[in-house]
Amino acid sequence: MADNEALRRKTSAQDHRLTHRLKRMRDQGGKPEYRQLEQENQKNRIAECGWGRLIFANTFSDPQDLLAVLRDERPDQRDIAFYVRDPHVLLAAAPQELFLDPSHTYRMDLATYRPARNRRRGFTVRRLASRSDAEAINVLYASRQMVPVSLDFFWNRIDQRNLTVLVAEEDETGAIVGTAMGVNHELATNGTDSGSSLWCLAVSPQARFPGIGEALVRRLAEQFKGRGLSHMDLSVLHDNSQAIALYEKLGFERVPLFTVKLRNSINEKLYAGPNPEEDGLNPYAALIVKEARRRGIRTDIIDAPGGIFRLSYGGRSVRCRESLTDFTSGVAMSICDDKQLTHRVVKEAGVRVPEQILAGNAEQEKAFLETHGSVVVKPVRGEQGKGISIGLTTLDELQAAIETARTYSSDVLIEECVEGQDLRIVVIDYKVVACAIRRPAEIMGNGRATARELIEAQSRRRAAATGGESRIPMDRETERCLKAEGFDWDSIVPDGRAVTVRKTANLHTGGTIHDVTGETSHVLIDAAIRAARAIEIPVTGIDLMVRSPREDDYRFIEANERPGLANHEPQPTAERFVDFLFPLSMPQSVRDALSRSGQGREAAGGRS
Repeated sequence: MADNEALRRKTSAQDHRLTHRLKRMRDQGGKPEYRQLEQENQKNRIAECGWGRLIFANTFSDPQDLLAVLRDERPDQRDIAFYVRDPHVLLAAAPQELFLDPSHTYRMDLATYRPARNRRRGFTVRRLASRSDAEAINVLYASRQMVPVSLDFFWNRIDQRNLTVLVAEEDETGAIVGTAMGVNHELATNGTDSGSSLWCLAVSPQARFPGIGEALVRRLAEQFKGRGLSHMDLSVLHDNSQAIALYEKLGFERVPLFTVKLRNSINEKLYAGPNPEEDGLNPYAALIVKEARRRGIRTDIIDAPGGIFRLSYGGRSVRCRESLTDFTSGVAMSICDDKQLTHRVVKEAGVRVPEQILAGNAEQEKAFLETHGSVVVKPVRGEQGKGISIGLTTLDELQAAIETARTYSSDVLIEECVEGQDLRIVVIDYKVVACAIRRPAEIMGNGRATARELIEAQSRRRAAATGGESRIPMDRETERCLKAEGFDWDSIVPDGRAVTVRKTANLHTGGTIHDVTGETSHVLIDAAIRAARAIEIPVTGIDLMVRSPREDDYRFIEANERPGLANHEPQPTAERFVDFLFPLSMPQSVRDALSRSGQGREAAGGRS
């Protein structure tokens, strides 16, 4: 591999020297051998993109030369042979190694492109400018199952004449919520191709503002048009209807051009065919099943709508319902199911908990509300934030919330309202794997749409980003939250006004999730592990209310016996879950590293 890398660098340096030599000859009026050298410099052109190489197949005259380049693909990257003239000929040369990518090619004619009339508000599109930008891009890539790019490439190896990397930054928070990469073909091919292409368009599933993807594409189109390039191409999976709709809206048209790739583990799903057994699995079950199959673990789907499946490996067979397994006892489940019992069990273990009482005594309810000023009402039994009301300050609100909660459970809890951020900590095998701040659903006004219309639009975006798992309920609690902000369903929300429409931060009620694993206090991590051990539950999601994930102050809220592992990119939740079920399925290199470090079973996540 080191020899291959040295050869790549040597070839790149030779290309640059030849390009400068040609420029000097052209400036001097040309020499007899100028055209011959120019033609040589236009053959077998490749652009290094960090995630792999963009191979301009139309510059290769011999399929064997193109095949040799594809075979030189790095193990952790993916190369793309674009503009393959005769894909059937290339595939016939190595049918077991190559496949025809099931993507459509779309082209925008830059000569007829017209910029948007109105600039999108709430975010800014700019060029990659810092290391933190590069790190944020890789987080976006991970969230979309795309190949990451080494930071060394961004700073030391990127050819900024050929490549343009853009990011979309939220104006208010500074968060990077989108990225795109553009390739200048005229420079990359030394004049063979007068066009350009768009790659790696990714928008965060947590983005608050619409139009980010469109703004990134338009910025590249305007840049390449300004440089006199004729067109901008892209490759998009044939079934990515949402992306295709955006591209067609912007004026892209489909063209009969083809892409060939080398078969590897990264793109296996593109050539191995669909998995009929996975049809109907929700994202939480599908994530685990895919990881198991990647390791060669047998998977049997028992009930797809219920997310129930069986994993078998090395003589062990485990039934799962998403992240709930046979290893979670009935006693542990009953503790998690009863929030009052959970409260007592974890408090006994030294975990800090908020005060609470059982609803049913009017005098106690009134006194509790007067003592705390603001309270939470929740059903003793329930999940996914159903029946929970937060921030109640009057007796009328309290009684209405109790009645709502009783539709989910006959017993209802009243709990002191702890202000702060909602922190979910995923604990697997009593080690912390992921930490995420969960934020309540909110809408952003535009001065034209009603609150109802904004909620419906935001709900559609959340559902699309989460496989249908996240939606904002149009119920009495959402109406109460709107009223607290001074609006009703039919109010026009002023332009730029953010309105919180739920108090709970659950994904299922439209909340968003933001990874904070690397910055979470060890006190919070210890509290989560202590709670999991007290319940004796090996896989759980511990919810804490915190001032900040960096600070030590917290209150325990609840424990979830079936945490959603698909909500915590880029943390390897599914990998650690399968490691727990089948330790011998871990790659040998990982087991060796754990053995050398002396961490063994206490590795990968936190202190016990």
